[in-house]
Amino acid sequence: MRARYLTVDVFTDRRFTGNQLAVFPDGRGIDAGRMQAIAREFNLSETVFVLPPDDPRHARRLRIFTPGRELPFAGHPTVGTAWVLAHVGLVPLRGDRTDIVLEEGVGPVRVAIAGEQGRPVSSQLAVAKLPEAGPPPPAAGDLAAMLSLDASDLDAAPWEPQGFSCGVPFLFVPVRTRDAVARVRARPDAFDRTLGDWWTSAVFVFSREVERSGSDLHARMFAPELGVSEDPATGSAVAALGGYLGARDATHDGVRRWVVEQGFEMGRPSILELEVEKQAGRITDVRVGGPTVFVSEGEMEVGSE
Repeated sequence: MRARYLTVDVFTDRRFTGNQLAVFPDGRGIDAGRMQAIAREFNLSETVFVLPPDDPRHARRLRIFTPGRELPFAGHPTVGTAWVLAHVGLVPLRGDRTDIVLEEGVGPVRVAIAGEQGRPVSSQLAVAKLPEAGPPPPAAGDLAAMLSLDASDLDAAPWEPQGFSCGVPFLFVPVRTRDAVARVRARPDAFDRTLGDWWTSAVFVFSREVERSGSDLHARMFAPELGVSEDPATGSAVAALGGYLGARDATHDGVRRWVVEQGFEMGRPSILELEVEKQAGRITDVRVGGPTVFVSEGEMEVGSE
Protein backbone atom coordinates (compact mmCIF):
# COMPACT_ATOMS: atom_id res chain seq x y z
CA MET A 1 0.00 0.00 0.00
CA ARG A 2 1.25 3.46 -0.88
CA ALA A 3 0.40 6.55 1.16
CA ARG A 4 0.77 10.19 0.18
CA TYR A 5 2.75 12.54 2.40
CA LEU A 6 3.77 16.18 2.40
CA THR A 7 6.62 17.84 4.22
CA VAL A 8 6.41 21.43 5.41
CA ASP A 9 8.42 23.87 7.48
CA VAL A 10 6.47 25.31 10.41
CA PHE A 11 6.83 28.58 12.33
CA THR A 12 8.58 30.21 9.39
CA ASP A 13 7.77 31.90 6.10
CA ARG A 14 11.03 30.76 4.48
CA ARG A 15 11.62 27.24 3.19
CA PHE A 16 14.43 25.24 4.86
CA THR A 17 14.05 27.12 8.14
CA GLY A 18 11.57 26.56 10.98
CA ASN A 19 10.64 23.07 12.17
CA GLN A 20 10.25 20.25 9.66
CA LEU A 21 7.07 18.19 9.67
CA ALA A 22 5.84 15.19 7.66
CA VAL A 23 2.07 14.83 7.28
CA PHE A 24 0.11 11.87 5.88
CA PRO A 25 -3.25 13.46 4.95
CA ASP A 26 -4.93 10.04 4.90
CA GLY A 27 -3.52 7.68 7.51
CA ARG A 28 -6.27 5.07 7.22
CA GLY A 29 -4.93 1.53 6.92
CA ILE A 30 -1.65 2.31 8.71
CA ASP A 31 -1.45 0.66 12.12
CA ALA A 32 0.24 2.23 15.14
CA GLY A 33 3.38 0.09 14.89
CA ARG A 34 3.88 1.08 11.26
CA MET A 35 3.21 4.75 12.12
CA GLN A 36 6.03 4.59 14.67
CA ALA A 37 8.34 2.95 12.14
CA ILE A 38 7.54 5.64 9.56
CA ALA A 39 8.29 8.36 12.11
CA ARG A 40 11.67 6.73 12.76
CA GLU A 41 12.25 6.59 9.00
CA PHE A 42 11.63 10.32 8.56
CA ASN A 43 13.55 11.02 11.80
CA LEU A 44 11.97 14.46 12.13
CA SER A 45 10.81 15.89 15.45
CA GLU A 46 7.27 14.69 14.60
CA THR A 47 5.30 12.91 11.88
CA VAL A 48 1.50 13.21 11.73
CA PHE A 49 -1.11 10.74 10.48
CA VAL A 50 -4.53 12.22 9.72
CA LEU A 51 -7.65 10.11 10.35
CA PRO A 52 -11.41 10.64 10.23
CA PRO A 53 -12.72 12.35 13.39
CA ASP A 54 -14.63 10.52 16.10
CA ASP A 55 -16.98 13.52 16.30
CA PRO A 56 -18.38 14.50 12.88
CA ARG A 57 -18.41 18.15 13.95
CA HIS A 58 -14.61 18.11 14.01
CA ALA A 59 -12.32 18.37 10.99
CA ARG A 60 -9.97 15.42 11.55
CA ARG A 61 -8.25 13.26 14.18
CA LEU A 62 -4.45 13.39 14.46
CA ARG A 63 -1.92 10.83 15.67
CA ILE A 64 1.46 12.44 16.32
CA PHE A 65 4.72 10.48 16.59
CA THR A 66 8.28 11.46 17.45
CA PRO A 67 11.01 9.00 16.41
CA GLY A 68 10.68 7.56 19.92
CA ARG A 69 6.98 7.50 20.81
CA GLU A 70 3.46 8.82 20.25
CA LEU A 71 2.47 12.17 21.77
CA PRO A 72 -0.98 13.24 23.01
CA PHE A 73 -0.40 16.79 21.78
CA ALA A 74 2.26 18.80 19.97
CA GLY A 75 2.29 22.35 18.73
CA HIS A 76 4.10 22.50 15.42
CA PRO A 77 2.35 19.31 14.18
CA THR A 78 -1.04 20.84 15.01
CA VAL A 79 -0.26 24.19 13.39
CA GLY A 80 1.43 22.58 10.37
CA THR A 81 -1.21 19.89 9.81
CA ALA A 82 -4.02 22.46 9.83
CA TRP A 83 -2.13 24.35 7.12
CA VAL A 84 -1.62 21.13 5.10
CA LEU A 85 -5.30 20.19 5.30
CA ALA A 86 -6.22 23.59 3.86
CA HIS A 87 -3.40 23.43 1.30
CA VAL A 88 -4.60 20.11 -0.16
CA GLY A 89 -8.28 21.13 -0.03
CA LEU A 90 -9.43 18.77 2.72
CA VAL A 91 -10.45 21.81 4.79
CA PRO A 92 -12.13 24.49 2.64
CA LEU A 93 -11.09 28.01 3.56
CA ARG A 94 -13.86 30.45 4.47
CA GLY A 95 -12.45 33.92 3.96
CA ASP A 96 -9.60 35.39 5.97
CA ARG A 97 -10.13 33.03 8.94
CA THR A 98 -11.31 29.44 9.09
CA ASP A 99 -11.93 27.83 12.48
CA ILE A 100 -11.64 24.06 12.84
CA VAL A 101 -11.24 21.49 15.61
CA LEU A 102 -8.64 18.73 15.47
CA GLU A 103 -8.93 15.72 17.76
CA GLU A 104 -5.73 14.75 19.58
CA GLY A 105 -4.89 12.58 22.55
CA VAL A 106 -5.16 15.58 24.84
CA GLY A 107 -8.69 16.34 23.60
CA PRO A 108 -10.25 18.63 20.96
CA VAL A 109 -7.84 21.37 19.86
CA ARG A 110 -9.24 24.55 18.32
CA VAL A 111 -7.25 25.90 15.38
CA ALA A 112 -7.74 29.11 13.38
CA ILE A 113 -6.31 29.06 9.83
CA ALA A 114 -5.50 32.45 8.30
CA GLY A 115 -5.90 32.66 4.52
CA GLU A 116 -5.11 35.11 1.76
CA GLN A 117 -6.62 34.89 -1.72
CA GLY A 118 -7.89 31.38 -1.01
CA ARG A 119 -4.56 30.03 0.22
CA PRO A 120 -3.51 29.18 3.79
CA VAL A 121 -0.80 31.37 5.28
CA SER A 122 -0.60 30.62 8.99
CA SER A 123 -2.39 28.78 11.79
CA GLN A 124 -2.97 29.35 15.49
CA LEU A 125 -3.91 26.69 18.02
CA ALA A 126 -5.73 27.20 21.31
CA VAL A 127 -4.79 24.74 24.03
CA ALA A 128 -7.20 21.97 25.03
CA LYS A 129 -5.74 21.99 28.56
CA LEU A 130 -4.87 25.16 30.44
CA PRO A 131 -1.34 25.32 31.89
CA GLU A 132 -0.67 23.15 34.92
CA ALA A 133 2.33 23.74 37.18
CA GLY A 134 4.62 20.81 37.92
CA PRO A 135 6.26 19.66 41.15
CA PRO A 136 9.35 21.41 42.55
CA PRO A 137 12.26 20.89 40.15
CA PRO A 138 15.70 19.45 40.95
CA ALA A 139 18.37 21.72 42.41
CA ALA A 140 19.51 24.58 40.21
CA GLY A 141 23.15 23.46 40.40
CA ASP A 142 22.24 20.01 39.10
CA LEU A 143 20.22 21.53 36.26
CA ALA A 144 23.11 23.81 35.30
CA ALA A 145 25.57 20.89 35.24
CA MET A 146 23.13 18.83 33.16
CA LEU A 147 23.19 21.65 30.56
CA SER A 148 27.00 22.17 30.77
CA LEU A 149 26.47 25.59 32.37
CA ASP A 150 27.57 27.20 35.62
CA ALA A 151 25.00 27.83 38.32
CA SER A 152 25.71 31.56 37.88
CA ASP A 153 24.34 31.34 34.32
CA LEU A 154 20.83 30.65 35.63
CA ASP A 155 18.54 33.63 36.10
CA ALA A 156 17.39 34.91 39.48
CA ALA A 157 13.94 34.87 41.09
CA PRO A 158 11.21 35.24 39.97
CA TRP A 159 12.84 33.60 36.91
CA GLU A 160 13.68 30.33 38.62
CA PRO A 161 13.32 26.89 36.96
CA GLN A 162 9.76 25.56 37.00
CA GLY A 163 7.72 22.93 35.16
CA PHE A 164 4.47 23.53 33.29
CA SER A 165 2.28 21.45 30.99
CA CYS A 166 -0.58 21.97 28.54
CA GLY A 167 -0.77 18.23 27.92
CA VAL A 168 2.97 17.61 27.47
CA PRO A 169 5.17 18.67 30.42
CA PHE A 170 8.34 20.74 30.10
CA LEU A 171 10.89 22.09 32.55
CA PHE A 172 11.61 25.78 31.92
CA VAL A 173 15.12 26.92 32.78
CA PRO A 174 15.66 30.69 32.38
CA VAL A 175 19.25 31.85 31.93
CA ARG A 176 20.70 35.34 32.13
CA THR A 177 22.04 35.79 28.58
CA ARG A 178 21.63 34.65 25.01
CA ASP A 179 25.27 33.54 25.16
CA ALA A 180 24.37 31.14 27.95
CA VAL A 181 21.59 29.68 25.78
CA ALA A 182 24.11 29.19 22.96
CA ARG A 183 26.60 27.49 25.30
CA VAL A 184 24.14 24.79 26.41
CA ARG A 185 25.37 21.28 25.67
CA ALA A 186 22.92 18.66 26.86
CA ARG A 187 24.58 15.80 28.74
CA PRO A 188 22.41 12.68 28.28
CA ASP A 189 23.93 10.93 31.29
CA ALA A 190 23.19 13.92 33.50
CA PHE A 191 19.69 14.26 32.03
CA ASP A 192 18.96 10.68 33.10
CA ARG A 193 20.52 11.17 36.52
CA THR A 194 18.84 14.52 37.21
CA LEU A 195 15.44 14.11 35.55
CA GLY A 196 15.02 10.34 35.24
CA ASP A 197 12.58 10.17 38.18
CA TRP A 198 11.13 13.67 37.78
CA TRP A 199 7.92 14.88 36.10
CA THR A 200 9.54 15.34 32.67
CA SER A 201 12.91 15.13 30.95
CA ALA A 202 12.04 17.71 28.26
CA VAL A 203 13.87 20.97 28.99
CA PHE A 204 13.20 24.41 27.52
CA VAL A 205 16.07 26.87 28.10
CA PHE A 206 15.41 30.54 27.43
CA SER A 207 16.76 34.05 27.91
CA ARG A 208 15.12 37.46 27.78
CA GLU A 209 18.14 38.62 25.75
CA VAL A 210 17.26 38.04 22.08
CA GLU A 211 18.91 37.95 18.66
CA ARG A 212 16.11 39.28 16.46
CA SER A 213 14.40 42.65 16.71
CA GLY A 214 10.77 42.10 17.68
CA SER A 215 11.40 38.95 19.73
CA ASP A 216 10.89 38.74 23.49
CA LEU A 217 12.61 35.44 24.32
CA HIS A 218 15.45 33.36 22.82
CA ALA A 219 15.10 29.62 23.41
CA ARG A 220 16.28 26.07 22.82
CA MET A 221 14.51 22.77 23.66
CA PHE A 222 16.03 19.38 24.45
CA ALA A 223 14.09 16.10 24.80
CA PRO A 224 16.50 13.14 24.39
CA GLU A 225 14.01 10.70 25.95
CA LEU A 226 11.57 11.45 23.10
CA GLY A 227 14.27 10.82 20.50
CA VAL A 228 14.64 14.59 19.93
CA SER A 229 18.16 15.74 20.82
CA GLU A 230 17.14 19.33 20.04
CA ASP A 231 13.98 20.76 18.49
CA PRO A 232 13.97 23.82 16.18
CA ALA A 233 10.50 25.02 17.28
CA THR A 234 8.33 23.54 20.01
CA GLY A 235 4.74 24.76 20.02
CA SER A 236 3.64 22.57 22.93
CA ALA A 237 6.51 23.94 25.03
CA VAL A 238 5.67 27.54 24.11
CA ALA A 239 2.04 26.85 25.04
CA ALA A 240 3.17 25.60 28.46
CA LEU A 241 5.54 28.58 28.64
CA GLY A 242 2.36 30.66 28.60
CA GLY A 243 1.67 29.26 32.07
CA TYR A 244 5.18 30.13 33.27
CA LEU A 245 5.05 33.67 31.88
CA GLY A 246 1.42 34.24 32.78
CA ALA A 247 2.10 33.38 36.41
CA ARG A 248 4.81 36.07 36.49
CA ASP A 249 2.97 38.73 34.50
CA ALA A 250 1.03 41.47 36.29
CA THR A 251 -1.75 41.61 33.68
CA HIS A 252 -5.06 41.10 35.48
CA ASP A 253 -7.44 41.12 32.50
CA GLY A 254 -6.84 41.00 28.77
CA VAL A 255 -4.35 39.44 26.36
CA ARG A 256 -0.58 39.47 26.80
CA ARG A 257 1.64 38.61 23.79
CA TRP A 258 5.20 37.33 23.46
CA VAL A 259 7.34 36.39 20.44
CA VAL A 260 9.69 33.45 20.99
CA GLU A 261 12.69 32.80 18.73
CA GLN A 262 14.02 29.23 18.65
CA GLY A 263 16.19 27.04 16.42
CA PHE A 264 18.78 29.75 15.67
CA GLU A 265 21.68 27.64 16.99
CA MET A 266 20.54 24.79 14.72
CA GLY A 267 20.51 26.94 11.58
CA ARG A 268 16.70 26.67 11.46
CA PRO A 269 15.43 29.99 12.84
CA SER A 270 11.81 29.79 13.95
CA ILE A 271 9.38 32.41 15.26
CA LEU A 272 6.51 31.37 17.55
CA GLU A 273 3.78 33.81 18.55
CA LEU A 274 2.31 33.28 22.02
CA GLU A 275 -0.87 34.80 23.44
CA VAL A 276 -2.06 34.41 27.04
CA GLU A 277 -5.53 35.59 27.96
CA LYS A 278 -6.49 36.41 31.55
CA GLN A 279 -9.71 37.16 33.35
CA ALA A 280 -9.72 38.26 37.00
CA GLY A 281 -6.03 37.38 37.19
CA ARG A 282 -6.52 33.78 36.01
CA ILE A 283 -5.32 32.34 32.71
CA THR A 284 -8.37 31.48 30.61
CA ASP A 285 -6.75 30.70 27.24
CA VAL A 286 -3.34 30.14 25.66
CA ARG A 287 -2.76 30.38 21.91
CA VAL A 288 0.32 29.61 19.81
CA GLY A 289 0.68 30.26 16.10
CA GLY A 290 2.82 31.09 13.10
CA PRO A 291 3.19 30.54 9.35
CA THR A 292 3.91 27.32 7.44
CA VAL A 293 5.54 26.79 4.02
CA PHE A 294 5.35 23.82 1.63
CA VAL A 295 8.57 21.86 0.98
CA SER A 296 7.87 18.52 -0.74
CA GLU A 297 5.32 15.87 -1.61
CA GLY A 298 5.59 12.17 -2.37
CA GLU A 299 4.40 8.62 -1.76
CA MET A 300 5.74 6.02 0.64
CA GLU A 301 5.32 2.26 0.49
CA VAL A 302 3.77 1.58 3.90
CA GLY A 303 2.59 -2.00 3.51
CA SER A 304 4.20 -4.95 5.22
CA GLU A 305 7.32 -6.40 3.63
